[in-house]
Amino acid sequence: MSENWLNEVNWSEDGLIPVVTQEASSNLVLMVAWMDRNALKLTIETGKAVYWSRTRKKIWHKGEESGHFQQVKEIYLDCDKDVLLLMVEQVGGIACHTGRHSCFFNKLENKQWAVVAPVIKDPKEIYRK
Repeated sequence: MSENWLNEVNWSEDGLIPVVTQEASSNLVLMVAWMDRNALKLTIETGKAVYWSRTRKKIWHKGEESGHFQQVKEIYLDCDKDVLLLMVEQVGGIACHTGRHSCFFNKLENKQWAVVAPVIKDPKEIYRK
């Protein structure tokens, strides 16, 4: 199969592209992450979100430890071809490593950051290392 579609992506100098991950059923932005070519190829092949961890410098299969996978419904590339949008079904209802539904739970209120979303499950119960 041709990989021309991968060559159309405007990869950064370090070979990455930012990825906005949005819940298909609610349109809620769950998280922002990064992909390299291999992560994008694996996402297409498996139908589940696969990212590149910049801190760990390795491929990261979302849900590999927590079981909270992201089933990919659609993938979009922006007009500059330098940002991806994944529309997903968040299996297990938790996208954030803090045990919350979304990673965007800090809201600026009166010039202070306020936590506006509850922890659904204690991360100690999710990540048993």
